[in-house]
Parts: sequence; structure tokens; C-alpha cells
Amino acid sequence: MIALRCLPIAPGEGHPAGRKLLEEMVREFTGQPMPPIAVTERGKPCFPGSDLHFSISHSKGHVFCALSHSPIGIDAEEADRPIAPGLAEKILSPGEYAQWQRAADPRKALLTFWVLKEAQAKCTAEGLRGYPNHTNFSVDDPRVQQISGCLVAVIEGE
Repeated sequence: MIALRCLPIAPGEGHPAGRKLLEEMVREFTGQPMPPIAVTERGKPCFPGSDLHFSISHSKGHVFCALSHSPIGIDAEEADRPIAPGLAEKILSPGEYAQWQRAADPRKALLTFWVLKEAQAKCTAEGLRGYPNHTNFSVDDPRVQQISGCLVAVIEGE
């Protein structure tokens, strides 16, 4: 089960608002206060000794938080965010690039691939080192939703 929440924020409030949202969600989800947060050797925030996993993302105007009993990653970008088309050649795999070239809305397609790649990197704790062009996502991936004017990808691991 995935719990997902979004809150509007003012510019610069992303990190503190994300932590506050996480605290609220943990209390609602478990009935307990939020446990201490640690960081794994790969830099992924976690609750040590807990089977509860979380991921936080913030955009210019929103903060998103996802909780699960499995590893999870979330990424969000404002749907109207400008993105340089030249980035497609660097970050997309050949299959993704072909989909991007055929897309009715190439900017939205590129943002869709971007949020999927970021969410996957957060879920696996791989991080985005270099250009993340080794994935094979679909532009129609059902794990991407439009929420409050943002494209949001949530990827749950095993």
C-alpha cells in the first residue's frame, strides 16, 4: 500500500514542508510519532530498523510525500516547466528517445521520462550519476500522474 500526499508551498519552503508532511503522514499511517531519520551509505534517507519507507519531492509550488512498506521513490516537476529538448539525447535510452520523437507533446514526454528516472533513482538509491540513459520506460507509464499541476512519478520497489 502506498500513501501519497501533496501540499502547496511557497518558494523556499520545500525541505521543511516535506519533513512536516512526512511527520503528519507517519503519525496517520502508524499512530506513532515519526522515528529518527538516518541516511544510508548511498545517501538515501530512511527510518533505521523500520519496514516503513518514504520519499519526498518538491517542486516550485508543491511538496509530495510517499510512504510504503516497500522501498519507494517519488519525483515531481511542474507540468509547465520548460525543459531543453537537447537533454533528450543525453538522458533517454534509444527506446525512450524513439517514443519522445513520436510524442504529440515532446516537452511533456521528456518531463515524464525525467520524473520516472528520478523516482527510480530514489527508490533504488542509485542516484542520478552521469546521464540516466539506461532505463526503458514508457511515455504512457501508469506510475506517472498529473497532480496539482505537476507530473508525479511514484515507483515502488520490492
